[in-house]
Amino acid sequence: MAARWAGRVALVTGASSGIGFSLTKSLVERGMKVIGCARNIDSLQELSGAAGLKEGTLTPIRCDVTKEDDISAMFDVIRKDSNLGRVDVCINNAGLAHNAPLLTGDPAMWKHMFDVNVLGLLMVTKQSFTLMKENNIDDGHIVLVNTMSGIRVLNNKAAHCYAASKFAVTAIREGIRNELREMNSHIRISQVCPGLTETQFVPRQMGEEKAVEMYNAFKPLQAEDIRDAIFYALDTPPHVEVNDIFIRGTEQVG
Repeated sequence: MAARWAGRVALVTGASSGIGFSLTKSLVERGMKVIGCARNIDSLQELSGAAGLKEGTLTPIRCDVTKEDDISAMFDVIRKDSNLGRVDVCINNAGLAHNAPLLTGDPAMWKHMFDVNVLGLLMVTKQSFTLMKENNIDDGHIVLVNTMSGIRVLNNKAAHCYAASKFAVTAIREGIRNELREMNSHIRISQVCPGLTETQFVPRQMGEEKAVEMYNAFKPLQAEDIRDAIFYALDTPPHVEVNDIFIRGTEQVG
């Protein structure tokens, strides 16, 4: 990872498992001061005490991104912490899916997906940008962990509303870029859209049996593959902005 990020501060949402956990661990190992945000921070607290994490630091913060008060409280903690006080890299990784078709689904599930995947992402991004401006950070980086469902819709009614929430993320990415350019800011915005990835996400949303079936169909991506794609976007020279990375397993069809 580029030397310019060593000693600087990264915020990762959804940091307790899967892609977020892999990112958090690797960012610390590469010398960043990392804030790991999640509803359950047990795994992060365990990681923060691991003997192998010697380069950077990890600060776990319990936060539900559907709750504006939780997000505001988290940023208050960041501001008041003398070891932190800023955000240089914001990685919006928190996300979820429900089996809630558009014509027959539970509206509570629709709302939950949009609260996490869209509104939570927007609130964390806005607060991170505000903190960057307060600290005169003009080379920060905002990363949105999206999905291939954010750029195409499969014929799978269980995922249609989820895809709608993720299409919104793609629109948000371009909207943020437009607003940053209007401000003549050099803060960069990227989104990474993975295909099927072997994490806790699929079994949690679709059940263990369905997850095993999907993973047996072809070799899925690993959390580390997505981590490396994000590192590529972060490590490009300051005059290069990688807006979109689409990444699928070689044998994935849809």
